[in-house]
Amino acid sequence: MVKILIKSPKKVKKNLYHPNANKLVAFYGLNPEIKFCQRCTYSNQKPNSEKEYKHKLNTKKPSLKLDKKNICNACNIQNYKSKIDWKKREDQLKKLCDKHRKKDGSYDCLVPGSGGKDSFYTSYKLKYEYGMNPLTITYAPHIYTDWGYKNFKSWIDTGFDNFLFTPNTKVHRLLTRLALENLFHPFQPFMFGQNYLTPKLAVKKFNINLVFYGESPLEYGNDDNKNSPIKNPKYYTSNNPFDTSIAGISIIKLIKDFNLKKSDLESYLPISTKDFKKSPTEIHYLGYYIPWHPQAAYYYAVEKGGFKPSPERTPGTYSKYSSIDDKIDDLHYYTTYIKFGMGRATYDSSQEIRNDEITRQEGIKLISQFDGEYPTRFENELFEYLSMDQKNFPIAHKLFENPIMTKKYFIKLTDKFRSPHIWMIKNGKWQLRKSIYND
Repeated sequence: MVKILIKSPKKVKKNLYHPNANKLVAFYGLNPEIKFCQRCTYSNQKPNSEKEYKHKLNTKKPSLKLDKKNICNACNIQNYKSKIDWKKREDQLKKLCDKHRKKDGSYDCLVPGSGGKDSFYTSYKLKYEYGMNPLTITYAPHIYTDWGYKNFKSWIDTGFDNFLFTPNTKVHRLLTRLALENLFHPFQPFMFGQNYLTPKLAVKKFNINLVFYGESPLEYGNDDNKNSPIKNPKYYTSNNPFDTSIAGISIIKLIKDFNLKKSDLESYLPISTKDFKKSPTEIHYLGYYIPWHPQAAYYYAVEKGGFKPSPERTPGTYSKYSSIDDKIDDLHYYTTYIKFGMGRATYDSSQEIRNDEITRQEGIKLISQFDGEYPTRFENELFEYLSMDQKNFPIAHKLFENPIMTKKYFIKLTDKFRSPHIWMIKNGKWQLRKSIYND
């Protein structure tokens, strides 16, 4: 008899979610006292970047820091940016490009991206304004939106070669379902590929010594060195790549229990620290050298490459131009809202407040209207994608107590990941204990 490895979630203990509960448990190592930035709309519950391959359910998540005046790191970085000598930074960029530019016109840098506004902006700037010869690299989305794929094509059509890596669909679906079950993080397998593939290709395949990402995590309040243009190697290297976890499950267990092979998992693994240190490869953020402005990147992509926003408002927010290429994005931002009490409208409004495009009060109103909206538009397609049917998954199908994903099951799973310090049950309904619009 096959042992069930992925069991259905149990019903939550409702007493933990009582409006007047005495002791509020905080999941994920989050600060039990919820506070909001007094300039933007971020809260101190926002998760920051981490060694994703170490992420398990009981892992303490690093989160956004607020200073003594309750101003978040992202806003303080914005203040810091206003004092930067950007001419000097651009001169540094030109010297970096001159150092790596190939005289024979061959590839001299790699730019990972999907063809969204940020990757378009980065690659186009480097090629047509700084004279570089980029090879673009794309880790294929789970399920392209129609407009996302058109934007990807438009990007390439402006004059770029592209290395498109498409992971084994069956493996990717399985890992995504496991990541949802174990971490409520359906985007994690894609993040692995997105973050790990390019450094490995730079070192092991293309022998290209310069990689450019667009915006720095500092823009979102990460605690990285504000004076460094380099992407911190801790996020994409490991002393032992096979001693890692995907979807909260060790590589060894994925191979043993789910009948996967090392080759199935190769694209999800970080490069070894030893191999990277031996390589002259440098990984930089373009946003360190030139001012980064998401809306300006959007208008730039529209003007130079015909980038088009989605034809409809993105669920959970008011915008139409950011993170629109993958259908699973909707689900990803909804799960983030459940785990951390922050949805897509919070992320969008915080960024636009820092860039003086909207006021904080306007942001708060938008959050109250859109944050946490359940995404219905791709619901059936995504649930089918997350289902381990017997025909396509003869082994995995037997290892799930509920292999088929339904809305009913998803809602049950959702409740499992609600932290009692963020959520309460009031009048029979789930509500945030504290929100920025009733703070």
